[in-house]
Amino acid sequence: MTAVRRLLLALLATVLVAAPLPAHADPVPAGGVLRVGTEGVYQVYSYHDETGKLTGYDVEMITAIAAKIGKRVEFVETPWDSMMAGLEAGRFDLVANQVTASPERAAKYDLSVAYLQTGGSILVRKGDDSVHSLADIRGKTAAQSITSSWSGVAEKAGAKIEAVNSFTDAVNVLAQGRVDVVVNDTGVVRNYLKVTPGAPVEIAAETPDKSESVFAARKNSGLMPEIDRGLAEIRADGTAQRISDRFFGSGAQEERRGSSTWDMVRRNLAPMLKATVTKTIPLTAISFVIGLAIALGVALARMSKRRMVSGIARAYISIIRGTPLLVQLVIIFYGLPLAGVVFDPFLAAVIAFSLNVGGYAAEIIRSAIGAVPQGQWEAATTIGMDYRTSLRRIILPQAARTATPPLANTLVSLVKDTSLASAILVTELFRQAQIAAAPTYDFFVMYVVAACYYWVVCQALSLVQSHLENRFERYVAR
Repeated sequence: MTAVRRLLLALLATVLVAAPLPAHADPVPAGGVLRVGTEGVYQVYSYHDETGKLTGYDVEMITAIAAKIGKRVEFVETPWDSMMAGLEAGRFDLVANQVTASPERAAKYDLSVAYLQTGGSILVRKGDDSVHSLADIRGKTAAQSITSSWSGVAEKAGAKIEAVNSFTDAVNVLAQGRVDVVVNDTGVVRNYLKVTPGAPVEIAAETPDKSESVFAARKNSGLMPEIDRGLAEIRADGTAQRISDRFFGSGAQEERRGSSTWDMVRRNLAPMLKATVTKTIPLTAISFVIGLAIALGVALARMSKRRMVSGIARAYISIIRGTPLLVQLVIIFYGLPLAGVVFDPFLAAVIAFSLNVGGYAAEIIRSAIGAVPQGQWEAATTIGMDYRTSLRRIILPQAARTATPPLANTLVSLVKDTSLASAILVTELFRQAQIAAAPTYDFFVMYVVAACYYWVVCQALSLVQSHLENRFERYVAR
């Protein structure tokens, strides 16, 4: 209990000293740091190369612009579907990730002048000759990232939209025959076909739509005049053209084709192990310990004869068990900053996972305490023990034996649930696998490697569970 108390005090101290940031941060001063949100797994535009360095057309463009206006770039890697939420929450100052200009976005955000104009391509399975233009996708099913502008193009053309998380997911379901078409940026599509020449998909047609890519910031940020000036300067001195040639010029994709799958796996074993040891395991351990402390308190409150205390505990359990963990993570990380409460990504994940464990484990602990015969309470009272002493010395030790298997299952589930932390900028094991696979699109292979790491950790926890159960069995009367 002492260790738990110390951990709770440390968490409270961290929360109290965390300096809340306003939802709309002041513009970055000249010579300061420009925080830029980008995906980090979007080939050509924002991805990690074979050395692990963050690169891509958008990354290099905003870096060059920042240098012209006297700022240093700090990239914040964020999943695309959370990008604009992160911007509004003040997690970064600018988005550089192929944001397409539109009247709706211009009304809500500050947009720069266009730095790239691209067209779209329609992908179909090889041998499918039913699509020759955008009009031909009417009535067909298109796999699209729901927040992408290309999803709007496909929907406007009459396609039924099947929502996916990324372009890679879209191509995979197309290759498997689960959808009919994919509409996306021509540069991304052509790069994919060159990097993965054996993919069973092909370009059927180009779209008449042209999209203009812009940088986006919060409304009234004051950043765009400087960004536009920097863009004009790198265009004038030829820097922008050199960046374009490097990523879109002849032979560029061949240079990025990369090495064999085995080389990629071998190269990323150590980074994935590091992510497991430094993020996944600590996140699991800290959250579980704090969650158990919360669960014990909630379980006892749930058993209280005071209706208000019991009612609060019931409400907490109902909210935690009735809402998805991912939603809880997003509310804590992206929602609270709108009220001026900002947590570091790792701390936000700890808070969300701890509260989630507390809600589920509370019922496990309550049922385990309830399984202890009532006579044990009465015997403890007879020899002069008060409620707290009875609970600590008589009831909880017996309840621990009953609670160990389900609590161990909760812990194993928590190990796997930490993969959701990638949605709030925590570079844990799953996110590291995404980063490793981005240059070659070998996501399946890297996900299998990640699954092996999770399995090893869970097997180790299962051995600990068996050991604890064997120890508890020694004290059971036969």
